[in-house]
Amino acid sequence: MTTQHHEILIDAPREHVWHTMLYTPGYERWAATFFEGSRYEGSWEAGSKMRFCGPNGDGMVAEIAEHRPAEFVSIRHLGMVTDGVEDTTSQAVRAWAPCFENYTFTDEAEGTRVRVDVDVFGSFDDWMNETWPKALLSLKSLCETPA
Repeated sequence: MTTQHHEILIDAPREHVWHTMLYTPGYERWAATFFEGSRYEGSWEAGSKMRFCGPNGDGMVAEIAEHRPAEFVSIRHLGMVTDGVEDTTSQAVRAWAPCFENYTFTDEAEGTRVRVDVDVFGSFDDWMNETWPKALLSLKSLCETPA
């Protein structure tokens, strides 16, 4: 497993960037870069269970390991969801779980820096390296475009 680091500077206040990244409809818009129709089920509160799913409900099951609003979010990925069934114990899942996806939001003179640190396993390394920068550009556009 490797940990990738991606970041972007967004010309918008930290609270606005954080809210756009995590909550509807912003989340679905930038996350569509990974998979059209991406959504989540659950709460961003620390200790809460989350499902990150595509339109058919398949995806990943996780828990929010830590959440300091507008500062830091840590997602602990625990397994997969397939046909509505959570798998956190199979050998295939145990090969990579748990893994983390962390978002850090910091103030800078020009706006807000978003840093993403994400654990990547197996064949997803290249895809994540290509897709995260595109997703962050999408988030930047959402945050910097007046509503």
